Amino acid sequence: MDDKKGLSYDAYGGGKGEDYVPYIAASKVLPEFTILSLIIGALLAILFGAANTYLGLLVGMTVSASIPAAVLATGILKGLFKRSSILENNIVQAVASSGESIAGGIIFTIPALLLWGMSVTITQIVLVSLLGGALGILFVVPLRNYLTVEEHGKLIYPEGMACAEVLVAGDVGGSGASIVFTGIGVGAVYKGLSGGTGLWGENPEWTIAGFKGGMLGFNALASLLGVGFIVGAEVGAFMLAGGLVAWMILIPLISYFGAGLTSPIFPSTVPISQMDSWAIWSKYIRYIGAGAVATGGFISLIKSLPTIVRSFRAAMGGLAKSGGKGGVARTAKDVSVSIVLLGTFVVFLTLLFLPQVPVGFTGAILVVVFGFFFATVSARIVGSVGVSNNPVSGMTIATLLFTSATLKAMGVVGDPGMVTAISIGAVVCVAISIAGAGAQNAKTAHIIGATPKYVSYAMFVGVVACAAAVGGVILMLHKTYGMGSQTLAAPQATLMSLVIKGVITGTLPWTLVIVGAVFGVAIYLMGLPILPFALGLYLPIHLSTGIMVGGVVRAIVDRTLKGEMLKQKIERGVLLASGLIAGDALIGIVIAIFAYLKLDIAVFGKNPLASNNWFSLIMFIVLAIFTYFYILGGKNKQDSTLHNTK
Repeated sequence: MDDKKGLSYDAYGGGKGEDYVPYIAASKVLPEFTILSLIIGALLAILFGAANTYLGLLVGMTVSASIPAAVLATGILKGLFKRSSILENNIVQAVASSGESIAGGIIFTIPALLLWGMSVTITQIVLVSLLGGALGILFVVPLRNYLTVEEHGKLIYPEGMACAEVLVAGDVGGSGASIVFTGIGVGAVYKGLSGGTGLWGENPEWTIAGFKGGMLGFNALASLLGVGFIVGAEVGAFMLAGGLVAWMILIPLISYFGAGLTSPIFPSTVPISQMDSWAIWSKYIRYIGAGAVATGGFISLIKSLPTIVRSFRAAMGGLAKSGGKGGVARTAKDVSVSIVLLGTFVVFLTLLFLPQVPVGFTGAILVVVFGFFFATVSARIVGSVGVSNNPVSGMTIATLLFTSATLKAMGVVGDPGMVTAISIGAVVCVAISIAGAGAQNAKTAHIIGATPKYVSYAMFVGVVACAAAVGGVILMLHKTYGMGSQTLAAPQATLMSLVIKGVITGTLPWTLVIVGAVFGVAIYLMGLPILPFALGLYLPIHLSTGIMVGGVVRAIVDRTLKGEMLKQKIERGVLLASGLIAGDALIGIVIAIFAYLKLDIAVFGKNPLASNNWFSLIMFIVLAIFTYFYILGGKNKQDSTLHNTK
């Protein structure tokens, strides 16, 4: 291999895309699409898919798997198997990235069926994942040359470039796998001692004397600490603000004015005077929060409309120019357009005849049309704003609104109409999510010199590998805790269920939803970000406070260091935080399995410390302090896997 020192300056622009020489030249052939890379990638896809499923149902957000997967790929293949092909490492992260994308697409939609009291099978989830995943991957293929070559230097693709940096840093000697594994280990041990053996509690909360209905609480979870560090103190503060409005203003007001009532107020069937804070949150506040979240999604979509229109127009222009054709060079070999067309037709036919995904002829057309439009938009828009800012929920809501209205106009109402609408929305949502990840992977492939068709194949392998795992986690968590419960809030799926039910049946407490919408508009008019506040308003305050602690750790690091040192330590912190999230989530799933089997492993559950709220809070603060000092420790240069080597 050539004596490489890092990516060239041209990797970031400054020249035409067709003139860019990738890190691995097109003439060089290295191990790439290997059995080992697919197996390791599939295992990581299951790992991050399951972790993001757990996290998403808990707090309504997922974290990117690409960067930690790229770090782990380098560490595992280079450290354990003594293999040093960057192209093989790239295949691992491409497979793994599908796990997070499938989790995001599924948990936004399918749990709505469970919230309605309907049954869901693993077969349904697998089929939705495969069909949506196939469309998302296929629709990006004809655009790849335009998005990555012709728009080189114009579209940033932040996660794609970050992955390229990680892979190159590992290739020239950097490694951060030990940091991720440390995070996984610490998160797993913390979760095992608290949520597993019951040595201390995970949900300390305090009622406020003389303030009826007022409550403060924490979810003392390692995953929330990790999420807080990744999103930062500002987002955490907005979420906490929403939580304070809900739990320290709205719930006490409802409790105060309802104290003398003897009759229930819709949608509750119990008088407010007999309800505690959690019951008021469940029956009233969640609808207000859902209205705020929906408003945030709509405003985000409306603000993105000019970008969406430009993206689609530019993408179609690029498609017309490139025709989806690839050259003979290895770095230009892609899936043929004939396979794209055939694959799309097969998906369409499959939707017509699958009883597990009951969309019918009209629904199948809507899936292909909306899937193509929004997948194309997703593939280009993430080039500017990144996957984490991709308005997937807004595009899915738009799909559901049009779909639900169309079905109602056709007379398909009631439960059949709701099931059909969510089935259409689920396939489209998965396609949108996968398309965004696919475009990022295409950028990484272009920069390092990977073979595009192998990246597409790798992503589909990841879809197949993790679909059943994601479905199994959803169903197991639902049977253990109940979808929509305090433990399993499923905020995005609740929002989608409200949209569909509102259009088709009109049986929602619209006053509460409209109040939430007004909250959202007011926050927007103040020039503040709506969605973090709306999520805080919707979710239990316990989640917002836990995330805020991680944000405080991030803020202290930001203020302690400066310049290149700060950049390196933030990168180290992101890797550790990703590990904390994965470790917590995986042990959380194991604990849920024991609970599902009715096996009690809380051997310390009856000790005095287990019910001591202050001890739980102290242990969480200890974890935060450990995180801070671990991030500041370590070597300065060698540990930086995301360091810009240009």
